[in-house]
Amino acid sequence: FPYPQVMFTACELGVFDLLLESGEPLSSDAIAARLGTSTTGMERLLDACVGLKLLAVELTQEGALYRNSEISNIYLTKSSPKSQYHIMMYYSNTVYLCWHYLVDAVREGKNQYERAFGISSEDPFGAMYRSEEEMLKFMAGQNSVWSICGRDVLTAFDLSPFRQIYDLGGGGGALARECVSLYPNSTVTIYDLPKVVQVAKEQFTPPEEHRITFHEGDFFNNSIPEAELYILSKILHDWDDDKCRQLLAKVYKACKPGGGVLLVESLLNEDKSGPLETQLYSMNMLVQTEGKERTAAEYSKLLKAAGFGEIQVKRTGKLYDAVLGRK
Repeated sequence: FPYPQVMFTACELGVFDLLLESGEPLSSDAIAARLGTSTTGMERLLDACVGLKLLAVELTQEGALYRNSEISNIYLTKSSPKSQYHIMMYYSNTVYLCWHYLVDAVREGKNQYERAFGISSEDPFGAMYRSEEEMLKFMAGQNSVWSICGRDVLTAFDLSPFRQIYDLGGGGGALARECVSLYPNSTVTIYDLPKVVQVAKEQFTPPEEHRITFHEGDFFNNSIPEAELYILSKILHDWDDDKCRQLLAKVYKACKPGGGVLLVESLLNEDKSGPLETQLYSMNMLVQTEGKERTAAEYSKLLKAAGFGEIQVKRTGKLYDAVLGRK
Protein backbone atom coordinates (compact mmCIF):
# COMPACT_ATOMS: atom_id res chain seq x y z
CA PHE A 1 0.00 0.00 0.00
CA PRO A 2 2.63 2.68 0.87
CA TYR A 3 5.03 1.82 -1.96
CA PRO A 4 3.79 4.48 -4.42
CA GLN A 5 3.70 7.17 -1.73
CA VAL A 6 7.36 6.55 -0.94
CA MET A 7 8.22 7.11 -4.61
CA PHE A 8 5.89 10.12 -4.90
CA THR A 9 7.44 11.73 -1.82
CA ALA A 10 11.01 11.23 -3.03
CA CYS A 11 10.02 12.76 -6.40
CA GLU A 12 8.25 15.74 -4.84
CA LEU A 13 11.13 16.51 -2.48
CA GLY A 14 13.63 16.36 -5.35
CA VAL A 15 15.73 13.42 -4.13
CA PHE A 16 16.33 11.91 -7.56
CA ASP A 17 17.05 15.27 -9.20
CA LEU A 18 19.56 16.18 -6.50
CA LEU A 19 21.43 12.88 -6.79
CA LEU A 20 21.58 13.20 -10.59
CA GLU A 21 22.84 16.78 -10.42
CA SER A 22 25.41 16.02 -7.71
CA GLY A 23 27.25 13.56 -9.93
CA GLU A 24 28.35 11.58 -6.87
CA PRO A 25 26.73 9.60 -4.03
CA LEU A 26 25.59 11.65 -1.04
CA SER A 27 24.94 10.94 2.63
CA SER A 28 21.47 11.20 4.12
CA ASP A 29 22.63 14.23 6.16
CA ALA A 30 23.83 16.02 3.01
CA ILE A 31 20.62 15.23 1.14
CA ALA A 32 18.47 16.38 4.07
CA ALA A 33 20.45 19.63 4.37
CA ARG A 34 20.24 20.39 0.64
CA LEU A 35 16.51 19.63 0.47
CA GLY A 36 15.53 21.23 3.78
CA THR A 37 14.12 18.15 5.51
CA SER A 38 14.65 16.44 8.84
CA THR A 39 17.63 14.06 8.95
CA THR A 40 15.64 11.24 10.56
CA GLY A 41 12.82 11.47 8.05
CA MET A 42 15.17 11.64 5.06
CA GLU A 43 17.22 8.67 6.20
CA ARG A 44 14.10 6.50 6.47
CA LEU A 45 12.84 7.70 3.09
CA LEU A 46 16.18 6.92 1.43
CA ASP A 47 16.34 3.45 2.97
CA ALA A 48 12.80 2.74 1.78
CA CYS A 49 13.83 3.86 -1.73
CA VAL A 50 16.76 1.44 -1.55
CA GLY A 51 14.32 -1.34 -0.68
CA LEU A 52 12.21 -0.37 -3.70
CA LYS A 53 15.33 -0.48 -5.95
CA LEU A 54 14.95 3.24 -6.68
CA LEU A 55 18.25 4.02 -4.97
CA ALA A 56 21.45 2.11 -4.27
CA VAL A 57 23.46 2.47 -1.06
CA GLU A 58 27.19 2.07 -0.43
CA LEU A 59 28.62 1.73 3.07
CA THR A 60 31.87 3.65 3.58
CA GLN A 61 33.99 4.67 6.55
CA GLU A 62 32.14 8.00 6.53
CA GLY A 63 28.76 6.25 6.56
CA ALA A 64 26.07 5.32 4.02
CA LEU A 65 26.14 7.04 0.63
CA TYR A 66 23.15 6.99 -1.71
CA ARG A 67 22.88 7.18 -5.50
CA ASN A 68 20.11 6.80 -8.06
CA SER A 69 19.35 3.50 -9.72
CA GLU A 70 19.30 3.48 -13.52
CA ILE A 71 15.49 3.31 -13.47
CA SER A 72 15.28 6.46 -11.32
CA ASN A 73 17.67 8.36 -13.58
CA ILE A 74 15.56 7.49 -16.63
CA TYR A 75 12.02 7.81 -15.28
CA LEU A 76 12.01 9.85 -12.06
CA THR A 77 14.31 12.81 -12.76
CA LYS A 78 12.69 15.88 -14.30
CA SER A 79 15.39 16.38 -16.93
CA SER A 80 15.14 12.92 -18.52
CA PRO A 81 13.41 12.73 -21.95
CA LYS A 82 11.43 9.78 -20.55
CA SER A 83 10.66 11.40 -17.22
CA GLN A 84 7.46 10.28 -15.49
CA TYR A 85 7.79 12.93 -12.80
CA HIS A 86 4.69 14.88 -13.87
CA ILE A 87 2.37 11.88 -13.95
CA MET A 88 3.74 10.83 -10.55
CA MET A 89 2.85 14.23 -9.11
CA TYR A 90 -0.60 14.11 -10.68
CA TYR A 91 -1.27 10.74 -9.13
CA SER A 92 0.12 11.82 -5.76
CA ASN A 93 -1.74 15.12 -5.44
CA THR A 94 -4.97 14.40 -7.33
CA VAL A 95 -5.71 10.76 -8.13
CA TYR A 96 -4.88 9.39 -4.70
CA LEU A 97 -7.22 11.89 -3.05
CA CYS A 98 -10.09 10.37 -5.06
CA TRP A 99 -8.94 6.86 -4.14
CA HIS A 100 -9.47 7.69 -0.46
CA TYR A 101 -13.18 7.37 -1.28
CA LEU A 102 -13.03 4.10 -3.19
CA VAL A 103 -15.60 2.49 -0.88
CA ASP A 104 -18.05 5.31 -1.70
CA ALA A 105 -17.29 4.97 -5.42
CA VAL A 106 -18.06 1.25 -5.33
CA ARG A 107 -21.27 1.83 -3.37
CA GLU A 108 -22.50 4.65 -5.61
CA GLY A 109 -20.94 3.76 -8.98
CA LYS A 110 -19.71 7.29 -9.65
CA ASN A 111 -16.58 9.42 -9.40
CA GLN A 112 -15.56 11.06 -6.16
CA TYR A 113 -14.63 14.66 -7.02
CA GLU A 114 -17.32 16.03 -4.77
CA ARG A 115 -15.95 14.30 -1.68
CA ALA A 116 -12.28 14.79 -2.58
CA PHE A 117 -12.39 18.42 -3.73
CA GLY A 118 -15.88 19.74 -2.95
CA ILE A 119 -16.74 20.26 -6.62
CA SER A 120 -19.44 18.75 -8.83
CA SER A 121 -18.84 15.25 -10.13
CA GLU A 122 -21.30 15.74 -13.00
CA ASP A 123 -18.63 17.09 -15.38
CA PRO A 124 -15.46 14.97 -14.93
CA PHE A 125 -13.24 17.13 -17.12
CA GLY A 126 -14.59 20.32 -15.59
CA ALA A 127 -13.40 18.82 -12.31
CA MET A 128 -10.04 17.69 -13.74
CA TYR A 129 -9.47 21.14 -15.24
CA ARG A 130 -10.79 23.02 -12.20
CA SER A 131 -7.77 25.35 -12.27
CA GLU A 132 -5.04 26.17 -14.76
CA GLU A 133 -2.50 24.59 -12.41
CA GLU A 134 -4.48 21.35 -12.28
CA MET A 135 -4.92 21.32 -16.04
CA LEU A 136 -1.18 21.84 -16.53
CA LYS A 137 -0.41 18.95 -14.18
CA PHE A 138 -2.77 16.66 -16.08
CA MET A 139 -1.46 17.66 -19.52
CA ALA A 140 2.18 17.33 -18.48
CA GLY A 141 1.40 13.95 -16.95
CA GLN A 142 -0.24 12.67 -20.13
CA ASN A 143 2.70 13.93 -22.19
CA SER A 144 5.10 11.98 -19.99
CA VAL A 145 3.09 8.78 -20.57
CA TRP A 146 3.34 9.14 -24.35
CA SER A 147 7.09 9.77 -24.11
CA ILE A 148 7.46 6.06 -23.32
CA CYS A 149 4.28 4.54 -24.81
CA GLY A 150 3.56 6.63 -27.90
CA ARG A 151 5.79 4.82 -30.39
CA ASP A 152 4.38 1.40 -29.44
CA VAL A 153 0.78 2.30 -30.19
CA LEU A 154 1.50 4.37 -33.30
CA THR A 155 3.52 1.56 -34.91
CA ALA A 156 1.07 -1.21 -33.98
CA PHE A 157 -0.38 -0.61 -37.47
CA ASP A 158 1.14 1.05 -40.52
CA LEU A 159 -0.47 4.49 -40.45
CA SER A 160 1.54 5.90 -43.38
CA PRO A 161 -1.43 5.75 -45.82
CA PHE A 162 -3.26 8.29 -43.64
CA ARG A 163 -2.06 11.81 -44.44
CA GLN A 164 -4.74 13.88 -42.67
CA ILE A 165 -5.06 12.89 -39.00
CA TYR A 166 -7.16 14.32 -36.18
CA ASP A 167 -6.09 13.59 -32.59
CA LEU A 168 -9.33 13.99 -30.63
CA GLY A 169 -8.58 15.10 -27.08
CA GLY A 170 -4.90 15.33 -27.99
CA GLY A 171 -4.05 17.54 -25.00
CA GLY A 172 -0.42 18.62 -24.78
CA GLY A 173 0.44 17.06 -28.13
CA ALA A 174 3.08 14.47 -27.21
CA LEU A 175 1.32 11.75 -29.19
CA ALA A 176 0.86 14.12 -32.14
CA ARG A 177 4.58 14.95 -32.12
CA GLU A 178 5.45 11.25 -32.06
CA CYS A 179 3.04 10.68 -34.94
CA VAL A 180 4.53 13.29 -37.28
CA SER A 181 8.00 12.03 -36.37
CA LEU A 182 7.08 8.48 -37.36
CA TYR A 183 4.99 9.51 -40.39
CA PRO A 184 6.61 12.68 -41.82
CA ASN A 185 4.16 12.89 -44.74
CA SER A 186 1.21 13.22 -42.37
CA THR A 187 -0.25 16.22 -40.60
CA VAL A 188 -1.99 16.01 -37.22
CA THR A 189 -4.66 18.36 -35.92
CA ILE A 190 -5.17 18.35 -32.15
CA TYR A 191 -8.87 18.79 -31.37
CA ASP A 192 -9.46 19.79 -27.77
CA LEU A 193 -11.21 22.26 -25.50
CA PRO A 194 -10.25 25.92 -26.13
CA LYS A 195 -8.38 26.34 -22.82
CA VAL A 196 -6.46 23.10 -23.42
CA VAL A 197 -5.50 24.19 -26.94
CA GLN A 198 -4.28 27.53 -25.65
CA VAL A 199 -1.99 25.92 -23.09
CA ALA A 200 -0.79 23.32 -25.59
CA LYS A 201 0.20 26.07 -28.04
CA GLU A 202 1.92 28.20 -25.42
CA GLN A 203 3.73 25.57 -23.37
CA PHE A 204 3.94 22.19 -25.06
CA THR A 205 4.12 22.45 -28.86
CA PRO A 206 7.09 24.19 -30.53
CA PRO A 207 5.87 26.88 -32.99
CA GLU A 208 8.25 25.63 -35.69
CA GLU A 209 6.37 22.31 -35.86
CA HIS A 210 4.10 23.20 -38.80
CA ARG A 211 2.78 19.67 -39.29
CA ILE A 212 0.75 20.00 -36.07
CA THR A 213 -2.27 22.31 -36.05
CA PHE A 214 -5.10 22.89 -33.59
CA HIS A 215 -8.89 22.90 -33.59
CA GLU A 216 -10.78 24.31 -30.60
CA GLY A 217 -14.02 22.66 -29.62
CA ASP A 218 -15.96 20.08 -27.63
CA PHE A 219 -16.24 17.00 -29.83
CA PHE A 220 -19.42 15.88 -28.08
CA ASN A 221 -21.21 19.16 -28.74
CA ASN A 222 -19.43 20.64 -31.78
CA SER A 223 -18.88 19.31 -35.28
CA ILE A 224 -15.93 17.09 -36.15
CA PRO A 225 -14.13 18.05 -39.40
CA GLU A 226 -13.43 15.56 -42.18
CA ALA A 227 -10.17 13.60 -41.95
CA GLU A 228 -8.62 10.31 -43.05
CA LEU A 229 -7.79 9.02 -39.57
CA TYR A 230 -9.01 9.89 -36.10
CA ILE A 231 -6.95 8.98 -33.04
CA LEU A 232 -8.80 8.53 -29.77
CA SER A 233 -6.08 7.85 -27.20
CA LYS A 234 -7.40 7.13 -23.72
CA ILE A 235 -10.68 8.86 -24.62
CA LEU A 236 -13.34 6.17 -24.69
CA HIS A 237 -12.33 4.76 -21.31
CA ASP A 238 -13.48 8.05 -19.75
CA TRP A 239 -17.11 7.53 -20.80
CA ASP A 240 -20.00 5.09 -20.56
CA ASP A 241 -21.13 3.05 -23.57
CA ASP A 242 -23.81 5.53 -24.63
CA LYS A 243 -21.35 8.43 -24.78
CA CYS A 244 -18.84 6.23 -26.64
CA ARG A 245 -21.45 5.24 -29.23
CA GLN A 246 -22.44 8.90 -29.63
CA LEU A 247 -18.85 10.00 -30.23
CA LEU A 248 -17.94 7.13 -32.56
CA ALA A 249 -21.06 7.78 -34.65
CA LYS A 250 -19.94 11.40 -35.15
CA VAL A 251 -16.44 10.25 -36.04
CA TYR A 252 -17.79 7.73 -38.58
CA LYS A 253 -19.95 10.38 -40.21
CA ALA A 254 -16.98 12.78 -40.54
CA CYS A 255 -14.47 10.14 -41.65
CA LYS A 256 -13.49 10.02 -45.31
CA PRO A 257 -14.35 6.79 -47.15
CA GLY A 258 -11.43 4.39 -46.73
CA GLY A 259 -10.34 6.23 -43.60
CA GLY A 260 -10.41 4.94 -40.08
CA VAL A 261 -10.23 5.41 -36.35
CA LEU A 262 -7.40 4.31 -34.05
CA LEU A 263 -8.35 3.57 -30.45
CA VAL A 264 -5.50 3.58 -27.96
CA GLU A 265 -6.56 1.92 -24.73
CA SER A 266 -5.39 -0.53 -22.10
CA LEU A 267 -7.23 -3.75 -23.02
CA LEU A 268 -8.63 -6.21 -20.53
CA ASN A 269 -8.43 -9.94 -21.23
CA GLU A 270 -11.68 -11.23 -22.71
CA ASP A 271 -12.56 -12.95 -19.40
CA LYS A 272 -11.43 -9.80 -17.53
CA SER A 273 -8.93 -11.85 -15.51
CA GLY A 274 -6.23 -9.26 -16.14
CA PRO A 275 -3.86 -7.63 -16.79
CA LEU A 276 -3.70 -6.36 -13.21
CA GLU A 277 -2.62 -2.88 -14.34
CA THR A 278 -5.69 -2.59 -16.54
CA GLN A 279 -7.99 -3.82 -13.78
CA LEU A 280 -6.58 -1.11 -11.52
CA TYR A 281 -6.96 1.51 -14.28
CA SER A 282 -10.61 0.52 -14.44
CA MET A 283 -10.93 1.15 -10.71
CA ASN A 284 -9.34 4.54 -11.32
CA MET A 285 -11.93 5.28 -14.02
CA LEU A 286 -14.55 4.58 -11.36
CA VAL A 287 -13.19 7.13 -8.89
CA GLN A 288 -12.29 9.77 -11.52
CA THR A 289 -14.52 9.52 -14.60
CA GLU A 290 -17.76 8.10 -16.00
CA GLY A 291 -16.05 5.25 -17.84
CA LYS A 292 -14.17 1.96 -17.51
CA GLU A 293 -11.53 -0.17 -19.19
CA ARG A 294 -12.87 -2.67 -21.74
CA THR A 295 -12.00 -5.84 -23.63
CA ALA A 296 -11.08 -5.86 -27.33
CA ALA A 297 -14.48 -7.41 -28.08
CA GLU A 298 -16.27 -4.61 -26.24
CA TYR A 299 -14.41 -1.93 -28.21
CA SER A 300 -15.05 -3.84 -31.44
CA LYS A 301 -18.77 -3.92 -30.66
CA LEU A 302 -18.80 -0.15 -30.11
CA LEU A 303 -16.95 0.41 -33.40
CA LYS A 304 -19.31 -1.88 -35.33
CA ALA A 305 -22.36 -0.14 -33.86
CA ALA A 306 -20.99 3.15 -35.26
CA GLY A 307 -20.50 1.61 -38.72
CA PHE A 308 -16.77 0.80 -38.70
CA GLY A 309 -15.56 -2.52 -40.15
CA GLU A 310 -12.29 -4.38 -40.82
CA ILE A 311 -11.52 -4.10 -37.12
CA GLN A 312 -8.01 -5.14 -36.11
CA VAL A 313 -6.57 -5.45 -32.60
CA LYS A 314 -2.89 -5.30 -31.67
CA ARG A 315 -1.68 -5.94 -28.15
CA THR A 316 1.66 -4.20 -27.72
CA GLY A 317 2.75 -6.04 -24.59
CA LYS A 318 3.12 -2.63 -22.95
CA LEU A 319 0.72 -0.38 -21.03
CA TYR A 320 -1.51 0.52 -23.99
CA ASP A 321 -2.86 -1.40 -26.96
CA ALA A 322 -4.32 -0.40 -30.32
CA VAL A 323 -7.60 -1.08 -32.12
CA LEU A 324 -8.07 0.06 -35.73
CA GLY A 325 -11.46 0.31 -37.44
CA ARG A 326 -11.97 1.24 -41.11
CA LYS A 327 -14.79 2.99 -42.94
